[in-house]
Amino acid sequence: MGYHVVNPDDLAEEPDRPCELRRIAEAAGFEKLAANWFRAEPGEELPLAYHYHEEQEELFYVVEGTLHVETPEETFAVPEGSLFAVTPGSPQLAHNPADADEPVTALALGAPAVSGDAVAYDPEE
Repeated sequence: MGYHVVNPDDLAEEPDRPCELRRIAEAAGFEKLAANWFRAEPGEELPLAYHYHEEQEELFYVVEGTLHVETPEETFAVPEGSLFAVTPGSPQLAHNPADADEPVTALALGAPAVSGDAVAYDPEE
């Protein structure tokens, strides 16, 4: 049996990211579910680029602040305590706008936990 109490503050911060990212999945013993803890100051993006996933479904839970998610159709404002779901093939860019009054903290879950699944998306094309 496997049980883990994971405090994101105890995990190493990933280097070279546009915001604070702490990977939870390995610490939790997950193999099939990606789990990441993000904290973005005003003006910071969560991922490295506007993208979509070919296979992975994503779910963002906003712990603190308001997460903004840009899509080809509109930009969603996801308030604290809310969830934002993204199906495969759906381009998105999650961020905290430069004019935000506070940081945003979000737990991102994705399944299956696949590497190399993210595809860059250019909204100008």
